[in-house]
Amino acid sequence: MAGLQHLLRGPRLPSRHQLLRSRYARFAAYSTKSGFTETEVPDDDRTEGISRPLSEVLKVLGRKVPENLIKTRVEDGFSIKYVPWHVVNRIMNLHAPEWSGEIRSITYSSDGKFVSVVYRVTLHGTDAEIYRESTGTASVDDTSFGDPVQKAEAMAFRRACARLGLGLHLYHEDLA
Repeated sequence: MAGLQHLLRGPRLPSRHQLLRSRYARFAAYSTKSGFTETEVPDDDRTEGISRPLSEVLKVLGRKVPENLIKTRVEDGFSIKYVPWHVVNRIMNLHAPEWSGEIRSITYSSDGKFVSVVYRVTLHGTDAEIYRESTGTASVDDTSFGDPVQKAEAMAFRRACARLGLGLHLYHEDLA
């Protein structure tokens, strides 16, 4: 009967934590090949965000973003440093794997020339959760970087993450 019970239970499945740990370890290995180095993404930060207090997650997100991940664009004659949205997304996945994000609203200006997006990023820790919202606005006529709504969303996403500490140092470089 003991052998039959084993067959009825089926194969032992990995726990949720084991699956997530495996998933993020594979993702971290991919990220290392595409620009992240071991010193920028330490092993203990890659997979342990699932079971860390919120203060520890925020501490990691508050670190400076490595220079090789920062891009520069010229806008109205000024040079602006920024972290591309897909890099911000990757950093969030590595350091705060249980984050979530959502578009809260999409609003067009009364004259139809601009679109604004409000985006919310929520971090989940073992002891609490916190969210930050921000806006991004793009000209409807500006299609140089794709769809204006996507551009406004990416801007709002990056800003909401900055309110949680990710890349915040870029907004204060001129003050240092």
